[in-house]
Amino acid sequence: MLAAMSAQRLHLTLLLPLLAVFVTLAGCGLKITRVQTAADKPSNVAVYFKVEDQSGEPVGGMTAEQFEIYEDGELVSVYESQQTILNPEVAASHYTLLLVDMSGSVADSDDFEKVSEAATLFTSEVEKNNKVAIYAFDGEAEIHKVTDFTGSAGGAQARANSLSGFSPKDPSTNLNGAIVQGLEVLDEGLEKAENPLRIGTLVVFTDGTDRASRVPESEMLDAVNSTPYEVFAIGLGAELSEKDLQKIGKSGTALAKDSSEIQAAFETIGERIEQLTQSYYLLSYCSPARAGEHTVTIKGKHTPEGKKSETTGTLETEFDAEGFDKGCDPNQKPKFDITKGDMVADQPEGKTKAKAKASAKASAG
Repeated sequence: MLAAMSAQRLHLTLLLPLLAVFVTLAGCGLKITRVQTAADKPSNVAVYFKVEDQSGEPVGGMTAEQFEIYEDGELVSVYESQQTILNPEVAASHYTLLLVDMSGSVADSDDFEKVSEAATLFTSEVEKNNKVAIYAFDGEAEIHKVTDFTGSAGGAQARANSLSGFSPKDPSTNLNGAIVQGLEVLDEGLEKAENPLRIGTLVVFTDGTDRASRVPESEMLDAVNSTPYEVFAIGLGAELSEKDLQKIGKSGTALAKDSSEIQAAFETIGERIEQLTQSYYLLSYCSPARAGEHTVTIKGKHTPEGKKSETTGTLETEFDAEGFDKGCDPNQKPKFDITKGDMVADQPEGKTKAKAKASAKASAG
């Protein structure tokens, strides 16, 4: 079995030179949660954050013009700040693991082909903004790799076809063990990610409950509830109830009562993941500060589709402007330093976990 890893998982590294303050302020209908802040010479400041509405639904599609930037309470003009939204891929890695039940009840059923097709379509959609891996599980102790994490266009989709040739070695269902291992695979994948901001999602497809009893349900639930990753569950058939799925899918569920609903269930979760991914923003600007420590307030404004009233929200963070000067380019890639920041100290094997990531993830539930 994959080596057990600490419950406190590596996700983010923190930033240069930063007094990393994690503050989410309640606005009027809009919630902006800071994930991380970077400050670098000549006078660049970048803030990575997530935007949700008052119901916790992700808000995507916002532009730089919908945010106002204040330093120490004073508005920084757009002319001076040159503020822009950078492609989050320059700083953040989004990984999604699709864990597919290939026990005998699926692999030997008439639904097998539809499950494989739906998984293929799912990966083709999600890999647009995520690196996607596919693993299968049956009754064996180990989960089976179908494809490793890839972000290449069509990569995961092409190899997802391997599911159609999968043959279970044990017809039982090691659901609990597979979920625990799936979270470990996400850990290991994200540790190799290029970017210091690392966000993971586990999607579990199953047509039933655990039958192998290799891992207690309590251990699986502890792993799901303690991870800062998003965890979604897709179910198939009358054996499963919405309550069963919700134990696993803390971030969302989709239940297909029969084979005709399988593709729609996968599409529902795929769309949700895309919405979540697009609700993250990397706002970069040029600071007028030239020395000292400063508080940044970012105010977002958004008018929901079909609504007339504007919703707002704010966040605060701090940075040190020591050595700042002219010559700023807001399109400069933020620099991240894994040796500095608001780290949780004394992690096993030198691992570090950012408190900001854990807090940001918890707010999304």
